[in-house]
Amino acid sequence: MDNTLNQAEVEKIEHDLLNHITHRKKVHNIWLGFLLLVIAIGIFAYYRQLRYGLIVTSMRDYTSWGVYISNFVFFVAISLVGSLVSSILKLSKAEWSTPLTRLSEVIAIASIICAAIIIIVDMGRPDRFINVLIYGRIQSPIIWDVIIIATYLGLSVLLLYTSLIPDLAICRDKLTTVPKWQQKLYRILAMNWKGTPKQNAILLQISTILSITIIPVAFAIHTVTSWLFSTTWRPGWDSTNLGPYFVSGALMAGAAVIVIAMYFLRKSLFLKEYITLSHFDNMGKLLVLLSLVYLYFNINEYLGPAFKMVGVEGEHITELFTGKYAAMYWLVQIGGLILPIVVLIFKKARTPFPLMVVSFMVILGAWFKRYIIVIPSLQHPYLPIQDVDESYLHYIPSWEEWAITLASFGGVLFIITLLLRLFPLIPISETIHEKSAKNSAS
Repeated sequence: MDNTLNQAEVEKIEHDLLNHITHRKKVHNIWLGFLLLVIAIGIFAYYRQLRYGLIVTSMRDYTSWGVYISNFVFFVAISLVGSLVSSILKLSKAEWSTPLTRLSEVIAIASIICAAIIIIVDMGRPDRFINVLIYGRIQSPIIWDVIIIATYLGLSVLLLYTSLIPDLAICRDKLTTVPKWQQKLYRILAMNWKGTPKQNAILLQISTILSITIIPVAFAIHTVTSWLFSTTWRPGWDSTNLGPYFVSGALMAGAAVIVIAMYFLRKSLFLKEYITLSHFDNMGKLLVLLSLVYLYFNINEYLGPAFKMVGVEGEHITELFTGKYAAMYWLVQIGGLILPIVVLIFKKARTPFPLMVVSFMVILGAWFKRYIIVIPSLQHPYLPIQDVDESYLHYIPSWEEWAITLASFGGVLFIITLLLRLFPLIPISETIHEKSAKNSAS
């Protein structure tokens, strides 16, 4: 620890950043109770799905991937925020991102866990998931997805844990009023951390290796997900652009999620001194940059098919541009992509509340974008089945599907809330070090 900060200043930082663990408000318990209720309703809906089969959903032979797979792709996208903030920005020496690294890692872990769960929910027979592991073939993109998701989850957990170790030692030494089981948890996880130069050097080396390793894995997870689409013979999916298209959209959605989390946690946990207006301004600029990149890949994705308008591809494009999905498509493109770029160019829009509202627009656009990617393509097969039932030609999710979808969002928020109740939201040791460095420089 740098001596340029006196003991009182260090204790103030520790108190501020541990306060949400020691002083829990009643509203936080109400929030957890609400999330558990949402999850319980989803579990009941899933029980009905297990008991009666996938017939309780609106998925049929045409639309065999419904809102579940849209949700899966969305959560995989959000999980990319972990590598964006905690690795890319950290390795590029963007010190302003320090208060956001742990938050991004927690969001990444919660998202990838629920992405994996939603895939099992999508299976009519979840017990057959074991067959994927036993009989999985390397020729199948499905097994690639299983491997890359498991790898990314493992690396994300390690990245979060290694960054937590110095703060776990602070929790072990300072949080003497928390329950005994919690104190024991901190003692075990702190692994006898003393903050010696040797320990710091080892931890820095491990963290750097993990930060570098997780970047290609994070890019691979969304690229592999895009391959699940591009290797399937459906209109709108036969594109080599899908890999970077998915990755760029994921980075944009992840940045928007961080902004929303920043806004609400800053207010509810009284962290205005640590998550400042400068952080919102920088995240707003980053969101504009990522949105512009995604806009470029959107143009690439639709320009070719729209220019040729051949066969079923033409029917698919017509349905998106002027057909029954046109309202959703243009709302996504304008409200969730173009409008945020235009608004965030202005500095006043990059303040907390306006930026949070714009980020909500981006997130809603991102979710509906995944819906548009999945559903319309499935309803226009190259080889349609003859004389199908009318229900095959339309897809409106059943209440069970919506309940399970909302429960998956509740699961993400529940995991995030639980982790933030146990561990410091903002890295304490890094904050002390950076403030010491600034004092030394001045």
